[in-house]
Amino acid sequence: MAHIIVVGNEKGGSGKSTVSMHVTVALARAGMRVGAMDLDLRQLSFGRYIENRRNWMARKGVDLPMPHFEPLPEPSQFDLPEGAALQDARMGAALEVLQPHSDIIVIDCPGSHTRLSQFAHSVADTLITPINDSFIDFDLLARTDPETGAVLAPSIYSEMVWKARQNRAQAGLQPLDWIVLRNRLGTTAMHNKRKVGDALASLSQRIGFRIAPGFSERVIFRELFPKGLTLLDLPDLGSDSMALSHVAARQELRELVQTLRLPLRRLSA
Repeated sequence: MAHIIVVGNEKGGSGKSTVSMHVTVALARAGMRVGAMDLDLRQLSFGRYIENRRNWMARKGVDLPMPHFEPLPEPSQFDLPEGAALQDARMGAALEVLQPHSDIIVIDCPGSHTRLSQFAHSVADTLITPINDSFIDFDLLARTDPETGAVLAPSIYSEMVWKARQNRAQAGLQPLDWIVLRNRLGTTAMHNKRKVGDALASLSQRIGFRIAPGFSERVIFRELFPKGLTLLDLPDLGSDSMALSHVAARQELRELVQTLRLPLRRLSA
């Protein structure tokens, strides 16, 4: 069975699609057969990223590592009424296509609660939850006391992850590895960043996730999207020299992939 990585939370603007694409390409460059799914059926940012990559390669005559992207089958293919059963059938059918030909499947979830996202969390072996480094996004994980900053209770999203863990345990599957990614780290407001870090450390012990540094806010991510490229592709495109910020961003990606603790064959330099 393919190892399933789900990139999810229930808030937009945290960099889920950027994380999904860079992790996908990094794993493909490491010699893995990577399948990909995008469950954000309105935005489809991850799917467009992969489509942009395919089109750019065709225009330039360049061959780069590519995932196998599998769109969800149309609802009309199933004799089911609109509802949870229909969405489960669509998701299950796409996974059946990807499983035999993939070592790893990366699934990008929407920034809201949907049945498809719930299904994805229930089958995840690794869950990556990117959050912007602020208490606004911390609220996705837990409620805190406004005066003391103490954690009061897990959020609805955290409870959904807990339920997914219970279901995996009942099915005799390996425990879900949950990683919270401190994404879009800035260079200012160090006091607030430290408070967020302390709150995350406390919460991680309480509800069981690992904390990892994510990607800093960089213009390069937005510039690469229209071409479907990632930081790891730049050396193949004749970019012999890169800005220090690009080098630092590639190092952030390497550290993230290493944090996933997957059996990689190699990771491109």
